[in-house]
Amino acid sequence: MRVILNVIWLILSGLWLFLGYALAALIMVVLIVTIPWGIAAWRIGVYSLWPFGKTVVDRRTAGVGSALGNIVWVVLAGWWLAIGHILSALALAITIIGIPFAWANLKMVPVALLPLGKQIVDM
Repeated sequence: MRVILNVIWLILSGLWLFLGYALAALIMVVLIVTIPWGIAAWRIGVYSLWPFGKTVVDRRTAGVGSALGNIVWVVLAGWWLAIGHILSALALAITIIGIPFAWANLKMVPVALLPLGKQIVDM
């Protein structure tokens, strides 16, 4: 079932969301100083390609550095990516079949806004 959900997700919104994250990662890596945020953007982008069967958990070792990094992230790219998830969720929620995918998009908004200090694990 997960494979079917992931394939439909990939076609409907996963690829477009991944491209947004990849663009954010590329910009962050080009700016050199923001490479850690580029790595986080890439990690979440790969998660946005194939999200069913995975979940996001808080890392216990995350501290003040992650909190400060998240503030920088929100300013640079986080809010744009969160808006992308919300718009994609609205578009998917129009049909009955798209409602589970809209819900998955909404569950990804917090990690799009505050990615540092999070870890993506298999369920």
